[in-house]
Amino acid sequence: MIIAVASGKGGTGKTTIAVNLALSIQDVQILDVDVEEPNVGVFLHSTQTEEHEVFVSVPKINDERCTYCGACAEFCAYNALAVVNKQVLVFPELCHACTGCELVCPVDAVGWKKRGIGWIRNGKTAEGIEIIEGELAVGEAMAVPVIKAVKQQLKRSKKIIIDAPPGTSCPMIESIQDADFVLLVTEPTPFGLHDLKLAVEVVRALHLPFGVVINRDGIGDSQVDMYCQKEKIPILLRVPHDKTIANLYSNGQACVTEMPEIKQQFLNLYEKIRRRRP
Repeated sequence: MIIAVASGKGGTGKTTIAVNLALSIQDVQILDVDVEEPNVGVFLHSTQTEEHEVFVSVPKINDERCTYCGACAEFCAYNALAVVNKQVLVFPELCHACTGCELVCPVDAVGWKKRGIGWIRNGKTAEGIEIIEGELAVGEAMAVPVIKAVKQQLKRSKKIIIDAPPGTSCPMIESIQDADFVLLVTEPTPFGLHDLKLAVEVVRALHLPFGVVINRDGIGDSQVDMYCQKEKIPILLRVPHDKTIANLYSNGQACVTEMPEIKQQFLNLYEKIRRRRP
């Protein structure tokens, strides 16, 4: 089973929920696809075993064949190509590797070369949890290729937890679209409710089963509860606004390692997910 942990905004506690859930169940592989800020390994104290670079393809123009007709630049919706003064300029950071420029070139002058945009790191914890972590290189704009590379190492024989990036854009959608169940983490504040609504729209559009986790329960108002009741969205877990949990988090520790009662709640959460999965 693949469980994706997502949210409409950053800072709601996705990694907290993903890590504590992973530590509460057995035979787990956790994928950290928040590639602009991966931090699952920090809280699981993993040992790195492998590292691989992630590459994408970008155009390489054959100047001997090119007639500078401009067909490639005209076709490119991302403005990754420009023909200026008998020269084809390639802006690799803008290229989405759709191969359209190669298809429209009348003289077969478009080839391809590899460009590194990030890394995948494999790790393991003392508890036997496998970690696959993606990291996007500084200055790169496209997280999706790194996310796809991380998901290629997914093992269906294990219980999979995906720590998704925040928001509702392409990286989040790529992260959750193959999930069997999505946990939407929010906080009981107006800002949390606003972005929860956006995340719910995305998950419903993808026709994925989902439920809500309220983190830092008790800090705000009841608007999230009222919204979930109105929309018939199950609230599967409430993590209290607790100083002990905050102190453990600040020291890079998962709360289930020190608080048995919280661990039981995460075990109950997993059972609720199992029952609600189609």
